[in-house]
Amino acid sequence: MSKKIATDIIVSQVNTNNSQSSRILMNIEDYHQAAKEKLSKMAYDYYRSGADDEITLQENTAAFRRIKLRPKVFVDVSHHSTDSNSCSVSLLNGQTTCSFPVLIAPTAMHRLADDRGELSTARAAVRAGTVMMLSTLSTTRIEDVAHEHQQALKEYPTSTSQLWFQLYILKDREFTKRLVQRAENAGFRALVLTVDASRFGNREADHRNGFRLPDNMQLENLYDAGLKEAQSDHVSALNDYVAKNLDASLTWSDIKWLRQISRLPIIVKGIMTGEDAQLAVQAGVDGIVVSNHGARQIDTTYTTIEVLPEIVAAVRGMHNKKKVDIYIDGGIRRGTDVLKAIALGADAVLIGRPVLWGLAVGGCQGVVNILEILKREFKLTVMLCGCASLPNSNTPLSIVQMSKSKL
Repeated sequence: MSKKIATDIIVSQVNTNNSQSSRILMNIEDYHQAAKEKLSKMAYDYYRSGADDEITLQENTAAFRRIKLRPKVFVDVSHHSTDSNSCSVSLLNGQTTCSFPVLIAPTAMHRLADDRGELSTARAAVRAGTVMMLSTLSTTRIEDVAHEHQQALKEYPTSTSQLWFQLYILKDREFTKRLVQRAENAGFRALVLTVDASRFGNREADHRNGFRLPDNMQLENLYDAGLKEAQSDHVSALNDYVAKNLDASLTWSDIKWLRQISRLPIIVKGIMTGEDAQLAVQAGVDGIVVSNHGARQIDTTYTTIEVLPEIVAAVRGMHNKKKVDIYIDGGIRRGTDVLKAIALGADAVLIGRPVLWGLAVGGCQGVVNILEILKREFKLTVMLCGCASLPNSNTPLSIVQMSKSKL
């Protein structure tokens, strides 16, 4: 197989468990439905579910659909057909380049979807030329993911892919410090600090299913005697472990502590208000992820795309000397969604569940296909909307029209 990834229509076939015929997979929802058939109910519900009544979970995607595009015509967009880098983006003040503005969000326990788990995802990130954010709650060691990523970079030397590490700060600061140092020593290029998880949300599907990891898996980066005991029981035991170990006393002053133990750029994930965004900038972060944790923490909160304009205005209005990146996740399922987020001021978007659907269906190649589907759709939307270049903070509302929230 050629190492050059085509940007033509990605059409995959998969044999379902319920039929001998092949299903053509052309979009994210096709992969979602195929993954649902392949995954166990416990694993599927863990990946898919949200908090409480899952109102915000549904609204995350619905909110994108309510935003209308305002295409421009008679604009020369021909270079998008010939320039493979026409949709590339520079992030973290030039420290990172991605082939298009879609990054792989941190999601837990990839080995529930694929035997190679996070190793497959890391390799896919290299092939697609994007960033993979590795979750603290991964089922593969930091060092093993880094090794796989480095090996893939040797095979695809033109790739600009990077690894970033998603961090939960634990009450045991020395253990947290060791996690950060392990990531930095392994070659990770940024820290993504989750700030909206003083506790895990009420995810009823996991309780109904008695969620637990299979015996041949563990949360490799948190493995100790206490976690071993928690993993031997159902979800309540794991939640008890998290409740006992996640530090719920964190404040903005803890960004300074993190700065003292690492030289890596710091991105905070879980910002949903303009006020918090400004506090993050004042604390000296390098980036912000507008995120409601995939609607897995608080139900009936706003969707991320609804609050994005407020956060962009708050951050850009501070006229900070150092540019602070703004990313967004939650509900992105089409290339049109990516353009809507970029047009509203985001520097890039993060996708989580779609990556897991691709991983479940086709391992590394499945994740590559997911990213290429979004890239193809995104570039097509850019051209059809008359964007000679990608929208930026200077042209935030010219091609989109927001609608009112349904919540």
